[in-house]
Amino acid sequence: MARPLLLDRAWPAALAFFLALAALPSVVFGLLVVLHELHPLPAFLAWAVCSLVAVGFGIVLGRDIVVMTGLVRALQIRPEDMPRDTALLVPGMRSLGQEAIRLIHAERLSRARLLASAAEDRALVERLPDPLLKLDSAGNLVWRNDSAVAAFGTETAALLRHPMLRAALGDAVKASAPVRGQVTLAVPVPRDLDVTVIPLNGPVYVLVTDRTHERALEKMRADFVANSSHELRTPLASLIGFIETLRGPAADDPEAQKRFLGIMAEQAARMQRVIADLLSLSRIEISEHQPPEDLLDVRPLLERIIAGMEPMLQGNETRLEVAIPPDLPVVPADADQLAQVFTNLLDNAIKYGKRGGCIKLVAARAGTDARFAANGVLVSVADDGAGIPREHIPRLTERFYRVDKGRSRAVGGTGLGLAIVKHVINRHRGRLMIDSVEGRGTTFTVWLPARG
Repeated sequence: MARPLLLDRAWPAALAFFLALAALPSVVFGLLVVLHELHPLPAFLAWAVCSLVAVGFGIVLGRDIVVMTGLVRALQIRPEDMPRDTALLVPGMRSLGQEAIRLIHAERLSRARLLASAAEDRALVERLPDPLLKLDSAGNLVWRNDSAVAAFGTETAALLRHPMLRAALGDAVKASAPVRGQVTLAVPVPRDLDVTVIPLNGPVYVLVTDRTHERALEKMRADFVANSSHELRTPLASLIGFIETLRGPAADDPEAQKRFLGIMAEQAARMQRVIADLLSLSRIEISEHQPPEDLLDVRPLLERIIAGMEPMLQGNETRLEVAIPPDLPVVPADADQLAQVFTNLLDNAIKYGKRGGCIKLVAARAGTDARFAANGVLVSVADDGAGIPREHIPRLTERFYRVDKGRSRAVGGTGLGLAIVKHVINRHRGRLMIDSVEGRGTTFTVWLPARG
């Protein structure tokens, strides 16, 4: 307990003071008796009175010392451990005690305000929409806010190792002033970041602003114009030519009109598909740097997609073999975007596989294929078509890249399906692997990381 401890430490000093105070009259009266200046009996009585007064004053002073010690130590102990009896008997000590109590209350109030202010500042920093990182003087990560964890996660080390950021750190520390810079991260998805490095006499703070969305919008506008003008030029020229023909030589030819209108409808539908895929790809690229947060069970999603593909399978007389275990782990995913991925893969397998052939869709826990990390889900779609020559495989996910342009357009392909697949999988921090053997078919394997 605090009070016995204070008594133990204060009373020895007080006792020494009592002895010193009582010793002085003893010496004085002893000398007076020895020098025959005072009779022993009156000297003894006077000594006794002085000693009693000294001892009484010492007791009162010692008690006040104990109380004062408790008040001073109350600055470092809990409020419930403060001495209960704070009344001081010595007039000077009473004033000193009152001042000590006032200082204690003021110090505690100031400390509480500082703690509350620090808590508010920390909460504000944690809730900043932009990532904020604290580094030590050597550039090692000390702390990061919630936005930094959400934005980078395990990729923070790649950011801190980036040469442009290291250069900005060196310039900021050398100049002792904030330095701004631009950092471009290439993996796992391209990101354009503006960083502000702020040195503070030891620690260094790095404020990161993600400009990927704005720059993706700018790139989307330019790419959309370039891609759409390139891909839509041929069908537009065909439409214009058929319209001129229908207005001129075929104006009175019902058979030609019927045939030309059918071709025009096909060309218009193709333009519509190209525009829809371009817009879809642009939307995916804009959000590609932000991984999805919602958790998804892949099995029900695949079952819905398979049910929707049934008419197309029947029309091509294709059999679909499915193997999906019931205990797949959930994955962080955007359900609509993953539906695009597996719909595109199944659609390609039906279009480019053998008519009347067999397509296999297999889902499994990752770990069975050494090419992929164990913590995740594997989904593969295999067809039995003509296969793809090896030299074409690295370019399959490029926009508008086609192995056989004539066949692709004949089956209604836009050349954007696998580009969409690639960017969706990138956003999900997954991997796409393409295996193909000419004459035996092609297998597309998607790996999606599981949560944790």
